[in-house]
Amino acid sequence: MAESSTSAPDSSLPDGIVSAEVVARTEKRWIVLMVAMLIVMLAVIVITGVAGAMHPPSNVEVIDPTTLHLQGEFVESNLGTAVEPDGSVTVRLIAEQFDFIPRCVEVPAGTPVRFRITSADVVHGFLLPDTNVNTMIMPGFVSEVRTLFAKGGQYAMPCHEFCGLGHQAMWARVNVVPKERFSGMPYGERKLCEAR
Repeated sequence: MAESSTSAPDSSLPDGIVSAEVVARTEKRWIVLMVAMLIVMLAVIVITGVAGAMHPPSNVEVIDPTTLHLQGEFVESNLGTAVEPDGSVTVRLIAEQFDFIPRCVEVPAGTPVRFRITSADVVHGFLLPDTNVNTMIMPGFVSEVRTLFAKGGQYAMPCHEFCGLGHQAMWARVNVVPKERFSGMPYGERKLCEAR
């Protein structure tokens, strides 16, 4: 008789109506589930934030922007295109309001090219349309991107991060030339392609 009295309230409810006890029990389960999911998501955010601060997700190379032109890798005489011992090419550039230095570089077609760029003043952008080259250039850091140009041609190189009132005029150029022409070209001539 005791069992029939406990189930009596459920059996006396019309079809489609759930008892208050069942509703309360279900809501408590959903609340526990939502709180558990919230704790897991917050833990993921905190753990990735701490791990990212200790181990940055990309290569972070710092440099003193106040001495770029005076010493180290980005002195004036070292800017432009250089051939590495393995046959690849490294292009070193400095972005500053409102210019890239040098304004034009020549690289060979069909050769791996590594662009190393830094900024002397504010945040700039580096973009070569129709390629995989697109990065931000921040003062105090060296940005590095790699690509391979399959065929010759000219690539406009705009700054795509607003860097001040002269931003719209901040353009440079990359000329991709055949390997044979590039190999016979003196180092200084690789930075003078804007004259041609």
